[in-house]
Order: sequence, then structure tokens, then C-alpha cells
Amino acid sequence: MHSLNDSISKDTQHVVLIDDDDSVRQGLELMLINLGYRVHSYGNAVDFLDTTHNLTPCIILCDMNMPRMSGVEVQTALANKGCTTPIIFISGESSVDQSVTAMKQGALEFITKPFNLNELVKAVKKGFEIEKKAQQNALKQRELEAKLQKLSPRECEVFYLLVKGYNNAEILSTLNISLPTTKQYKSEVMRKLNLNSLSELIAMHQ
Repeated sequence: MHSLNDSISKDTQHVVLIDDDDSVRQGLELMLINLGYRVHSYGNAVDFLDTTHNLTPCIILCDMNMPRMSGVEVQTALANKGCTTPIIFISGESSVDQSVTAMKQGALEFITKPFNLNELVKAVKKGFEIEKKAQQNALKQRELEAKLQKLSPRECEVFYLLVKGYNNAEILSTLNISLPTTKQYKSEVMRKLNLNSLSELIAMHQ
């Protein structure tokens, strides 16, 4: 799962905001709304994790120290679900261990309270840039997989060897096939994928 499931609006950027401090949460929510984001606000992480979401592009803005569930625990729970939505942590009391753990687990940013709003806005924009790139890569991968469905299992093997830069001799040695057969498979791969050169083939997989 790439994000918090699938898109409901291509034009809307969603921010999930999780903070048990009502005043901080409300202030951040108002600021983000004024910046044009669609904000989904939660006073605790348990309620957020119990909710089925359908949001993309999306980032998560999460307090680190909350009574029912810490930010790191939220991060771990999302990772266990296969969710890679960018997470920005905000906190005034986080330990060094929490910070290190969060960053090791892939947190986008770790901002301490009282934080600079420009710093926060910059982090949010960075999160959406990462989301956009991830969505583009996911689309490219889906398109590649659809094209590879045209190939036979052996032709797929040849495709991936070509992507790695294997020449005819290396392909025939790896697959234990003859040179004419190797050339035939290469020709079929290029024809079925409608490619004119090996550089085009390699670019498909980058």
C-alpha cells in the first residue's frame, strides 16, 4: 500500500493531523486550511488508526508524545500496514532515542516545539513533493507491469537481463540457450513492447 489507500481527489492535498493538545491542533488546522490543504484532525492516534482512509496525495503531521500511543508507535503501526505516507513529527519533549528511531523508520522531518511556521510549511511542501514522485513511480511501475504481461515467462527473463546490460553471450550463457534463440527472444521482446532500441528498454525500468 503506497498511501492511505486510493485517491478521492487529484486536486486536493490532504494533511492528517494528530495531536492531543487541542490548542496546538486547532491552531495548526486553521493554518493548514488557510494554506489550501484539506485537514483531517485527530486528538489521538488510536482514533486515526481505527479510521479507514481514502486519501492521496497525503502527508501525516503527528505529535510524538501522546498519552495513548506515541508517534513512533503510530509510525510502526502504519509501516506494518505497508503505508509509506510521509510523516512529519512535532514535539517539545521527545527523547533523543525517539528522534533517532523515528528518523531510522523513515520520518520525513522532526520539528521541535515551539517550531517556526515557515519550517513547518517547508516540511509539508517537501512531503507532498515526495508523495508526487512516489505516485509517479507507482504509475510507471503499473504501466511496466501491464506491458510485461505481453511477454512469455522466458521473454520476461530476457527483458530483465537486458535491463541489467547483459549482451547476447551473457544471456545465452545465463539461460542456457543458443545464440539464434537469444536473438529471437530479444527481437520478440522489442516487438511486443514496441521499442526501437535497448536504451528505450532500459529507460522503461529506471
